[in-house]
Amino acid sequence: MGRGDLTHAEWARLKLHLPKSGKPGGRWVSHRKVINGILYRLRTGVPWRDLPARFGPWKTVYERHRRWSADGMWDRILAAVLADADAEGRIDWSMVSVDSTSCRAHQHAAGARKTAPVLFGKRRTPRQHRPDEGLGRSRGGLTCKIHLASEGGRRPLALLITPGQWGDAPQLIPVMERIRVGRLGGGHPRTRPDHLGGDKAYSSRRNRRYLRQIKHTIPEPKNQRANRQRRGSKGGRPAGFDKTIYQRRNEVERTINALKNFRAVATRFDKRAYVFHGAVTLASIRLWLRP
Repeated sequence: MGRGDLTHAEWARLKLHLPKSGKPGGRWVSHRKVINGILYRLRTGVPWRDLPARFGPWKTVYERHRRWSADGMWDRILAAVLADADAEGRIDWSMVSVDSTSCRAHQHAAGARKTAPVLFGKRRTPRQHRPDEGLGRSRGGLTCKIHLASEGGRRPLALLITPGQWGDAPQLIPVMERIRVGRLGGGHPRTRPDHLGGDKAYSSRRNRRYLRQIKHTIPEPKNQRANRQRRGSKGGRPAGFDKTIYQRRNEVERTINALKNFRAVATRFDKRAYVFHGAVTLASIRLWLRP
């Protein structure tokens, strides 16, 4: 077992949710070796062709990651891992925070074909495909942005990839709607935290209207406060704010730092948005597998 490979305990938790041989997506037997190869590339950021020989043919490793990113296998594995963690009481629902981080796109991330990709053997596009490939121009140049919701234990619950120049406020609702943690005993999946935290970038009338049924701590920017006060009674009541609860917003910042310890997440090398989404999802799975 090499540095950064799955431990025996992590593999025991993960292999229960992998596709079996002979079923769609499960045409290879040595899942552990291939996943270790994907994790090696995710951790180091090396080109796929430079993977060490101990992981097998590089194209086999890349193709499995690409196909599992395209058909949503990584998303399903993350959902299963989250369900196990919730059943064991390892998800801290007392405070869920939302935030985003920009990822500089390497020059190799540009130049994807204009035609939409198609799933192998099927006539539909990958689940997380974006026509803009999640790339955009911002102050830092060619960038993409990861929007995520993190629980109190500093691990991701949901994520979304957008171009780097997109704002944070419009993405709060799409990120919140991606929080769906299943229950092993049956019933509706859990979608609402006990409390939600976010910085002032998420302060908008649309977001606060959406969060009416969820306790939240989002500071009100000065311009919004001045506009509300100018309108008098028509401006509505001031937004509640608790400084003590707001201090826990650092948990999502630390989650982002943990994700960016993976070099292929901190810098985007993938041309296709769905492949990069699969890489960030696998990094999230790895964080949940750790003690």
